[in-house]
Amino acid sequence: MSVMMISQVSGQSSQGYDGMLALVGDALRQAPGFVMHMSHPLDGGWRIVEVWDSREDAARFFAAHIAPRLPDGVRPKLSFHPLHSLLTRMEQ
Repeated sequence: MSVMMISQVSGQSSQGYDGMLALVGDALRQAPGFVMHMSHPLDGGWRIVEVWDSREDAARFFAAHIAPRLPDGVRPKLSFHPLHSLLTRMEQ
């Protein structure tokens, strides 16, 4: 079942987010189960929303690629939400 993973990162800046995305973006695009990624700033932090084929796919990627690169003291708050539906644009 597809899931939405929401990661809230207190204290994250646009520079910190952009730096992390530069490090892991290619691996993310190629990760098994990855569907989409989006993000936006919050007051005092950053929110990342991703859609994955399964919670296990998302957790595996996070453990292998994100967690080892987090700066000391930065611990995202993760939540997972099963999706009822997912509609995407048709490829032409």
